[in-house]
Amino acid sequence: MFGINDIPKFFLAFFLVLPVISFLHEAGHVFFAWLMGGKNIKVTVGTGDVVFRLGMLEVRQYYFWYGHCSFDNLQRNERFSNMLIFSGGVLFNALSALAVMYLVENGSLEAGMLTYQFTYFSMYYIFFALLPMPYPDGSFSDGKVILDLIRNKPRIAETIYRVSWQEEKKQWQVLDHNKRVVQTFQDEDAALARAHELAQSHRPSRLLHIKNGKEVEVFNYPLVPL
Repeated sequence: MFGINDIPKFFLAFFLVLPVISFLHEAGHVFFAWLMGGKNIKVTVGTGDVVFRLGMLEVRQYYFWYGHCSFDNLQRNERFSNMLIFSGGVLFNALSALAVMYLVENGSLEAGMLTYQFTYFSMYYIFFALLPMPYPDGSFSDGKVILDLIRNKPRIAETIYRVSWQEEKKQWQVLDHNKRVVQTFQDEDAALARAHELAQSHRPSRLLHIKNGKEVEVFNYPLVPL
């Protein structure tokens, strides 16, 4: 039964152990994103206002709650690559929990409250990450994305945006996935900047640049693992 004496243990788990587990989870996503050639990798720990940034790491005010990573331009942007990336979080959680259990079993690490909380909440994290469900904000759990990738569901199909030169009107056009004109520009860089903005806000997406009738991918924006 949970009692008064357990309250300090709860705060220790919530403010120290869970953030460490969350960071390891995001590290797993990042490792496979890097392995698949991802660029502009960023890890966010917590939510709320940004407290500090250190390289690719961003720590927010409520560091003990939530986390995600983002990356762009995967060189190997395929179903299997994405399955590895979205599985990376739970894989790192599982391996770290097994490592702690092994060290405790062979006497290299003393069993105690921290080791118990670490392994317990690692399993907790793995379970809810793999549970295939949508979130209220419209995003999906890792398990849901992995399942959709296996089934090749259209919900994870990429949205394609294009930047094309319109010779008759002498202007650059930004086209949506239905090839409808979203906006026109006189400047090519301005058109590309707008297309990047649209593609980044509608992940997963690809940005194609049409020149001389040829479509060339200039960027891709994969889904963001949580």
